[in-house]
Order: sequence, then C-alpha cells, then structure tokens
Amino acid sequence: MDRVPILKIGPTLFVSIQIDLQDQSVVQLQEDLAEELVASRATGVVIDITAVEIVDSFIGRMLATIGSISRLFDAETVLVGMRPAVAITLVELGLSLEGVRTALNAEQGLRMLDGQS
Repeated sequence: MDRVPILKIGPTLFVSIQIDLQDQSVVQLQEDLAEELVASRATGVVIDITAVEIVDSFIGRMLATIGSISRLFDAETVLVGMRPAVAITLVELGLSLEGVRTALNAEQGLRMLDGQS
C-alpha cells in the first residue's frame, strides 16, 4: 500500500496526495498525520488535493475527520487545490468539511496559516 508523504515546513505539516485514495490509504494517512502532529507539535496542516480527481462519501468524511484530528492537537487545517468536480461532489454529498479552511493553491494555504491572509 502506498503511503501519503507528510513533510514538515516550519510549523506546518504539508500533505500532498498524489496517489489514488483507497479507503485503507486514507485511514493510514489519518494515523500517520496524528502521530506526526504529536511528534512535531505542528500548528498547521496543509492538505494538497490537486491530484485528486474523484472523491466519494468515505474520502470526504475522512478529510473532515482529519480536520477534527488536527484541531484536537491544536493545529489548523487548510485544504488546497480542490478541483471544481471535487467541490461539487462534496456539496452534493452534504459534506461541509467543518473546521477545515480552503485555499486555491499551496502557496495561498501556507500564507493563510502564517496569518498573512
């Protein structure tokens, strides 16, 4: 199973999803991210989903859950690079991703966490 890499950039964890998300890889990402939040004491998480073309209800809920997990460790989550089709699907599924902010791209997301926008 492919793992999603988690990079530390200053006080922020950067997650770039470049693989087709399967249920197991999403669960593994949640576990890896929680462990990394504890180990690094990061204050922000940027999740880049530019390469994600399709989401289903499970993956949508897991993105929201990742935001909740991050908040429990006092970190803010910004989801970046969302394609229009993904946004439409999330809305149609009734998933608001509460507590997860969004930005158009990774640069904007990192600036958002730095308090610049």
